Amino acid sequence: MNINKNNNVMKKILVVGAGLFGSVFAHEAAKKGYQIKVVEKRNHIAGNIYTKEIEGIQFHQYGAHIFHTSNKEVWDYVNQFAEFNRYTNSPVANYHGEIYNLPFNMNTFNKLWGVVTPKEAQEKIAEQRAILNQKRPENLEEQAISLVGTDIYEKLIKDYTEKQWGRPCTELPPFIIKRLPVRMTYDNNYFNDKYQGIPIGGYTQVVEKMLDHPNIEVHLNTDFFDKREQLESEVDKVVYTGMIDQFFDYKFGRLEYRSLSFENEILDQENYQGNAVVNYTDAEHKYTRIIEHKHFEFGTQPKTIITKEYPIDWKPGDEPYYPVNDNKNNKLYKKYKELADKEDKYIFGGRLGMYKYFDMHMIIHESLKHVNKYLGD
Repeated sequence: MNINKNNNVMKKILVVGAGLFGSVFAHEAAKKGYQIKVVEKRNHIAGNIYTKEIEGIQFHQYGAHIFHTSNKEVWDYVNQFAEFNRYTNSPVANYHGEIYNLPFNMNTFNKLWGVVTPKEAQEKIAEQRAILNQKRPENLEEQAISLVGTDIYEKLIKDYTEKQWGRPCTELPPFIIKRLPVRMTYDNNYFNDKYQGIPIGGYTQVVEKMLDHPNIEVHLNTDFFDKREQLESEVDKVVYTGMIDQFFDYKFGRLEYRSLSFENEILDQENYQGNAVVNYTDAEHKYTRIIEHKHFEFGTQPKTIITKEYPIDWKPGDEPYYPVNDNKNNKLYKKYKELADKEDKYIFGGRLGMYKYFDMHMIIHESLKHVNKYLGD
């Protein structure tokens, strides 16, 4: 599986997509002596973690990104490229003007039920969970009730999740909600990971430094599919991070994705909502959350920037943010994966190339694994 270099020829690799997976791969391959060409259809690098400065604030153009991991190797790796601050993700939920702490913890339970001890909270959840009559959860609704009871499900999960996925919770698979943190402590830190923070000065610099190597050339505003035959002919290997079904010209049909629409405002005030992320968990608000970007870096600028985030059905031409990993789509992906495994010249990676939801630390880990697998000495 390795691409073996000889003493006379520098092997050439094409990386399709300048997001995190492709950029880590390009960086590591360049260090090993490979000649890398990166093509990116957008007019900027860094994919969905792209940030830019507006009014002195690092603006997350494609939604909030908080780096977190318990993998020291990954944490040390990403800290080569930026200094991280001490930001701790502590979102809150707004349900018809009532504010609740997330993740679901003793602060949430106290506000909702007036309970004070973990024992009281557990008894309340057990009382509400009884509605399932010990049935094994078969959909997201039943899974949520089994975890936190009916009150939290109705107020803080149901409408938010249905907005997010565009379908009833009873039609969503239970595994989607299994990663939901539930704590019997007064701890508002959303992640349990050992390491967490935001790069001081934004994420774009991280990718800039990854791609800043004499063996790497980057071409923006370049759609791989417009020049596919030419680009493929120039290299020995291709790292592809786009949609896997598009790569195979939708041979078995289209995989489903969810997309997002963003509504941004620059406000002439110092502080709009007092928190970086506020989730709106009722059905009346069509957006799922409001992000106030300055709070990621404890900003004190005189203005602020907010983003309202609207989940939407994906259609061709939209940006595919989330794969829809239900049984139907996973079966379809398996067919494409079988084709991909036969493509000796291609390496498929990233959220779209592997049709799987990845957080940033997972993407870095996966990319490093792929480097070791295909370029290892």
